[in-house]
Amino acid sequence: MSDPLRAFVNAVPVSVPPGATALDAVRAWKPAEADAVSAGARLITDSRGLPIDAATPLQAGAILRTVPRRGPGADDPDPFGDSA
Repeated sequence: MSDPLRAFVNAVPVSVPPGATALDAVRAWKPAEADAVSAGARLITDSRGLPIDAATPLQAGAILRTVPRRGPGADDPDPFGDSA
């Protein structure tokens, strides 16, 4: 079995198995926060502060943050217009 990946969520180190997603890392940090992301109340951002999909595969050393979903499209299930 492979070694776990180390990532950082809101500056807290977490360990997740290889193949884990950004949401898995958030869940390892704080399950209630992952539930808020799943419910659409919060977003996951990368180290630059850009929103990423919760299903993004994690890489070792990833730096993630969770932020509130804000703005006029906060209730929009597809705030970035990515769906066809």
